[in-house]
Amino acid sequence: MADRGLESMSLPLEVRARLAELELELSEGDITQKGYEKKRSKLIGAYLPQPPAANGAAAVRCRLQHSEGPTRRMLRSANIGVCDIREAAARDRAASSAGTRPLFYFRFGVDQALPQERRTPVTPSSSSRYHRRRSSGSRDERYRSDVHTEAVQAALAKHKERKMAVPMPSKRRSLVVQTSMDAYTPPDTSSGSEDEGSVQGDSQGTPTSSQGSINMEHWISQAIHGSTTSTTSSSSTQSGGSGAAHRLADVMAQTHIENHSAPPDVTTYTSEHSIQVERPQGSTASRTAPKYGNAELMETGDGVPVSSRVSAKIQQLVNTLKRPKRPPLREFFVDDFEELLEVQQPDPNQPKPEGAQMLAMRGEQLGVVTNWPPSLEAALQRWGTISPKAPCLTTMDTNGKPLYILTYGKLWTRSMKVAYNILHKLGTKQEPMVRPGDRVALVFPNNDPAAFMVAFYGCLLAEVVPVPIEVPLTRKDAGSQQIGFLLGSCGVTVALTSDACHKGLPKSPTGEIPQFKGWPKLLWFVTESKHLSKPPRDWFPHIKDANNDTAYIEYKTCKDGSVLGVTVTRIALLTHCQALTQACGYTEAETIVNVLDFKKDVGLWHGILTSVMNMMHVISIPYSLMKVNPLSWIQKVCQYKAKVACVKSRDMHWALVAHRDQRDINLSSLRMLIVADGANPWSISSCDAFLNVFQSKGLRQEVICPCASSPEALTVAIRRPTDDSNQPPGRGVLSMHGLTFGVIRVDSEEKLSVLTVQDVGLVMPGAIMCAVKPDGIPQLCRTDEIGELCVCAIATGTSYYGLSGMTKNTFEVFPMTSSGAPISEYPFIRTGLLGFIGPGGLVFVVGKMDGLMVVSGRRHNADDIVATALAVEPMKFVYRGRIAVFSVTVLHDERIVIVAEQRPDSTEEDSFQWMSRVLQAIDSIHQVGVYCLALVPANTLPKTPLGGIHLSETKQLFLEGSLHPCNVLMCPHTCVTNLPKPRQKQPEIGPASVMVGNLVSGKRIAQASGRDLGQIEDNDQARKFLFLSEVLQWRAQTTPDHVLYTLLNCRGTIANSLTCVQLHKRAEKIAVMLMERGHLQDGDHVALVYPPGIDLIAAFYGCLYAGCVPITVRPPHPQNIATTLPTVKMIVEVSRSACLMTTQLICKLLRSREAAAAVDVRTWPPILDTDDLPKKRPAQIYKPSNPDTLAYLDFSVSTTGMLAGVKMSHSATSAFCRSIKLQCELYPSREVAICLDPYCGLGFVLWCLCSVYSGHQSILIPPSELETNPALWLLAVSQYKVRDTFCSYSVMELCTKGLGSQTESLKARGLDLSRVRTCVVVAEERPRIALTQSFSKLFKDLGLHPRAVSTSFGCRVNLAICLQGTSGPDPTTVYVDMRALRHDRYDDVLFLLLS
Repeated sequence: MADRGLESMSLPLEVRARLAELELELSEGDITQKGYEKKRSKLIGAYLPQPPAANGAAAVRCRLQHSEGPTRRMLRSANIGVCDIREAAARDRAASSAGTRPLFYFRFGVDQALPQERRTPVTPSSSSRYHRRRSSGSRDERYRSDVHTEAVQAALAKHKERKMAVPMPSKRRSLVVQTSMDAYTPPDTSSGSEDEGSVQGDSQGTPTSSQGSINMEHWISQAIHGSTTSTTSSSSTQSGGSGAAHRLADVMAQTHIENHSAPPDVTTYTSEHSIQVERPQGSTASRTAPKYGNAELMETGDGVPVSSRVSAKIQQLVNTLKRPKRPPLREFFVDDFEELLEVQQPDPNQPKPEGAQMLAMRGEQLGVVTNWPPSLEAALQRWGTISPKAPCLTTMDTNGKPLYILTYGKLWTRSMKVAYNILHKLGTKQEPMVRPGDRVALVFPNNDPAAFMVAFYGCLLAEVVPVPIEVPLTRKDAGSQQIGFLLGSCGVTVALTSDACHKGLPKSPTGEIPQFKGWPKLLWFVTESKHLSKPPRDWFPHIKDANNDTAYIEYKTCKDGSVLGVTVTRIALLTHCQALTQACGYTEAETIVNVLDFKKDVGLWHGILTSVMNMMHVISIPYSLMKVNPLSWIQKVCQYKAKVACVKSRDMHWALVAHRDQRDINLSSLRMLIVADGANPWSISSCDAFLNVFQSKGLRQEVICPCASSPEALTVAIRRPTDDSNQPPGRGVLSMHGLTFGVIRVDSEEKLSVLTVQDVGLVMPGAIMCAVKPDGIPQLCRTDEIGELCVCAIATGTSYYGLSGMTKNTFEVFPMTSSGAPISEYPFIRTGLLGFIGPGGLVFVVGKMDGLMVVSGRRHNADDIVATALAVEPMKFVYRGRIAVFSVTVLHDERIVIVAEQRPDSTEEDSFQWMSRVLQAIDSIHQVGVYCLALVPANTLPKTPLGGIHLSETKQLFLEGSLHPCNVLMCPHTCVTNLPKPRQKQPEIGPASVMVGNLVSGKRIAQASGRDLGQIEDNDQARKFLFLSEVLQWRAQTTPDHVLYTLLNCRGTIANSLTCVQLHKRAEKIAVMLMERGHLQDGDHVALVYPPGIDLIAAFYGCLYAGCVPITVRPPHPQNIATTLPTVKMIVEVSRSACLMTTQLICKLLRSREAAAAVDVRTWPPILDTDDLPKKRPAQIYKPSNPDTLAYLDFSVSTTGMLAGVKMSHSATSAFCRSIKLQCELYPSREVAICLDPYCGLGFVLWCLCSVYSGHQSILIPPSELETNPALWLLAVSQYKVRDTFCSYSVMELCTKGLGSQTESLKARGLDLSRVRTCVVVAEERPRIALTQSFSKLFKDLGLHPRAVSTSFGCRVNLAICLQGTSGPDPTTVYVDMRALRHDRYDDVLFLLLS
């Protein structure tokens, strides 16, 4: 009745709004029903005596109505902005799907057919602009394109023409104080609220200061009755769109919301919906929901406006992601959240490939030259002896002057010297540190190519494998740890370096080079001649023909930051040099200028290897000189009349910047200008601009030769130098919209959203190339389809060192036709390049697999996003073009994140305006939303050794929340389009559980209890003893020869066994040793550091006999002692152990030199060796005075590194063993197989305690033995005809993976599991149903019954909450309502735990 009275009650607006908020909180589960009623009665108590209003408010009907477009608003607080991509983007996408959307155009270079006013030619007069830009901080020139900048500005201009509302920056404000309150905030003449430049459509003007006399009641009335005033920040339009709204309103016409119903969930409203309130006998004119500033005024079923402080779509995302209040435990529950997500429907109008299936393209035949040497070492020997004075390498200082000239004679003799010292001066003659075939690291700076070249060829002559890496500047270099992992996996123990580099490495206070994080221990060996011994005259390196031995390993950084080592064989090295010689037309004594990194990729292949093959002279330009004088490489080309130059597109741009200062430039000697990053589509702009400027300086068009390469396939393709200047290079103008779907569509250059790509030449000599689909099986692409380029050739890498699985996926690919037939019997290699083979066999590359981001089923390349972002006024905000683009997973789909360094002098207002324009440009050109755009201070992003941004480290910082941006703009609502479906309110369920089939529904399970421990058979003699030590003594007297424990080795034979009397006598001897040698008293703690076996059991009962408290500790791993030994030390310290007992072998390990480096030997407590026990018997065996005294400590380390210890009393231990005996029906005649770690939890109890209490025989199988023999556990179960066995998930997973293909052979060997009654998995984690089902199905043919497999669960406090016994019901799968779990319904479930 009170509710009915409220219908006609006139409550103040504030009270009605608070009531609506209470109903929302109740529906969301934030407050209880009792709390809701209490607060509600408190709110309306003062108004209950008042008579109801004359005109009672009738029940209202709410309809969801589509507005024409999503409302646009921006919220910024603490430098965090939330902005919408403008509705023009939505209109553009709609028009695009209908075929009417104008595309934007990415254009590069100079087009003669383009109108004059749209050209931006690079002239000497305009070079000052380039110079000024670079002096103020140059961006990454790989993405530089003046015409692309022009295209971006044109796209932004279209937004402006359409009256687009640009989210203008505003000052920092609190979340409580909204950004703009123009329309629905009571006017305040002192507030000084200003219009921040929003563009208003058909909306009315905002209130001005002259309206200050309007009172609060008038303002509220204006808000409730739907004023059409639009706010500055929301920039909403209110014209049109009524047709769709009325159609939806008709569908919802019968939907009534009663007064007693919960108000509509906020998550049911999107930004495209508003609330229409239809009143009886009222006007039929619809109105949009009023707003409070940036907030939307939503109405409940009672017609009460409720202020939401963010937009409805943002509220939808926030509310969805914040449930449940407590984060779900992913490691315990399998979330079927994907079923709740909206499924992205493919665009029916998306382009699809229509061409025929492509054919593999074969390169020209590799020519055979009679005077080619049989190996690269033989070539060095030839030139070093025939032409010793011929220059091989000239290095430059920072002033551009020759620093050192390395001749072929010096290279030969010094390489021999290095080879001799590596083989004979490291280690001893009997045990040398480096043998042929070993790997050594080459650590040389970028300004010392001569020392690197000598060391590299010294390694080849010594037949050791060089691994060139970057110089670690600090111990915390980004990516340095991954380099260390590569060196460790390669077994590198020696690092070759130069004297200057060795002095520049970080040193410890003692002057030693510290061990870098993640690196193995290295011996640093300086290769300068003054530090080396001269080889004897009779010593000569063994030079043989090229074979399949590994020549060198080149490191590669993957997308996730991991570092892999690509192995290159000697025959591949030689063949690659021959192919480059043929493709580039190299001849003897040619001069080549190299600006690239000489330790890897194109710089290594041309400047170090192929140059020696052809006795060429290399002019090496260090990076430090390029920063001082960007024109230095052109100067050296002119000075030495070089025929070839190896550069990147950034070097060409830097030359454009500085060329106006030089007049005497003549590039007519160049016959080949190799562009190493020619595979990047954005390099075409630099190539065109460079040709446009230097064509008058003698540069010919046919000289520019882009190439494509990858660490796996080496050189993939290269444009050949020609003498025909009339033959233009190949170019393609492709639709960017088609590229996102992996389809090639040639477009017109008038469009703005196109990508112009240049060819990278033909396939390498002796190679075969094809393109396969990037995902799934390697099926050949169609002729108009983008795919990953694959190469079949000798001159490629052979594997990822030590990674056979990844090697198979990359280096052993067999492309197949549409019918499923392989195109070749020889494997292809994935290059990681995305592209296609065009007309005439020309290869085109449009991106890389590492930069690929698949958003809502469409492919976007990170380089393309970078180029668009930099084209929006790049020099004003982005510091030196340092920008990173990557994707993160949100709601099971990739979302784009942009992180850039902003200039120190950039203001916050300008930064937010620039970020808003970037989002608009990316949405217009790429038709994709950006999840987050963050600006960080200059020089704060992690760097690579060469100064670039370390992408994976930046992404990790973003995910960890450690990026610390100064400005953030987030737009989740523009890109997260697969929001979860709104939850439906479940009908009320009674207090008791209801079982419907296998579905459990209800609010509470009252309790669950096991059998009474007091109801045990009369023949259980062990029950009369209170302590396990007494049980062991009783068994030693009554059944002395009964075998309690049998330990198996990896071969399945018995390694050791213990009878009752043997265990008793051994425990007595250990007790004597503790009392006499250890001088311990009852109650002292003793750490037991033993491997899984019999010794651990005897030591445990020896401690009980002596009255000591044992603590079982996992021993340190001998191969990883530095990591595992501190854990042992931590447990010993925390448990306050007065003594440590172990075997003689582990005792030596604890006192070894490696252990001393991790833990000081002097900090250990007294260590007792139990291999040498006294022969005495104790005078008296200790008997505890109270069953509640401490029996043992159970310590374990969680996966997060947290150490937890549980005290176990004698009474709890006996009760635990008694419950397990009753549940599993364990008797002396039973045999139980145990394959568990015996250090904590239920595994320790089953391994050490249960056999003594129950008298059954335990067959002990250490889990570590299964690494050698995966079938050991199952063979033992079959051999001993075991009915009950216990294992862990890791053991079950090892058997499932290791024996999956051996079931037939195991069956032939007589493996029979039909006698197994219970196979219990001991777990303290989530149920791994898929693993147990796979295990049951896999070994079903061997007799294993599916119902025999079950899982026990426990925790740190209760080691066994539940355990599947012999007389219990069969395992049952129960399906639980996920919605109930999100409401924390499991909090009402009570367990009766063991105590």
